[in-house]
Amino acid sequence: MRLLRKDNLEIIKYVQKKSYLKRFISFIIGVFLIATSYNLFLAPNNLVPGGVGGVAILLNRAIGIDNSIIILVLNTLLLILSLILLGKEKTRATLLGSILFPIFVQITKNIGYIIQINTQELLLLTIFGGVLYGFGAGLVFKAGFTTGGTDIVNQILSKYLKISMGKSMLISDGLIVCSSIFVFGINHFMYSIIILYIISMMSDRVVLGISDSKAFYIITDKDDEVKSYILKYLNHGVTIFKAKGGFKKENRNVLMCVLPTKDYFKLKAGLNEIDKEAFFVVTDAYEVFGGE
Repeated sequence: MRLLRKDNLEIIKYVQKKSYLKRFISFIIGVFLIATSYNLFLAPNNLVPGGVGGVAILLNRAIGIDNSIIILVLNTLLLILSLILLGKEKTRATLLGSILFPIFVQITKNIGYIIQINTQELLLLTIFGGVLYGFGAGLVFKAGFTTGGTDIVNQILSKYLKISMGKSMLISDGLIVCSSIFVFGINHFMYSIIILYIISMMSDRVVLGISDSKAFYIITDKDDEVKSYILKYLNHGVTIFKAKGGFKKENRNVLMCVLPTKDYFKLKAGLNEIDKEAFFVVTDAYEVFGGE
């Protein structure tokens, strides 16, 4: 049976099984990189990245228990909470990451003795730690896994408070990072904000890739001239959509064109010359397949 003829459940199962070994290896590498960054850059310098790892750094300062033990205990409690509030299916999806992350944190605990870094350059440590942590997180997310922890809290907040996952993450990670002010002071808090931003940006780049193309959506009264310019002078294809204006209810054509970033200014300048009143929207196109 072809994939297009399968129902939604079969499609989901097919996607999950496809290239599972490759995704699992990517997941393992990602968790290892996160744990390495955690023990090499973040925890030794009291830099709080959010998540249960950040909570562990705060609690380690207060009660002196090993970070990996704190993470394991917190993840176990959160898994039980997830089972009660979210159900078996979503709990199963976070089980592996919840167990492996504290294990890898324990394995890489002494990596600072192997790779010795000057801890006086805190900004440099913040940048490198955030990049490495974000790269590992991106590999984990791209493989379709999570590391558990506050991902469970975010899902619970999203479900019961009826808010987006983005707002849930802002609440949970925001509270954890803000708590670092009272434990490590305002300087470390500011560095933690930088780390959180770098992790977010880096993981997005790994998941989505670096955009080397732009997608133009153009509405103009000079459809033919613009189309001819793109086809003949820029040597790129154009797709035309039929659309209706929401205010005037007029039928209009929308020209869509995807082209390399290096040609962005050529199309923008050309549009300005052909029709100064043209309306257009430009977005990053991370993956482009097919076409001629």
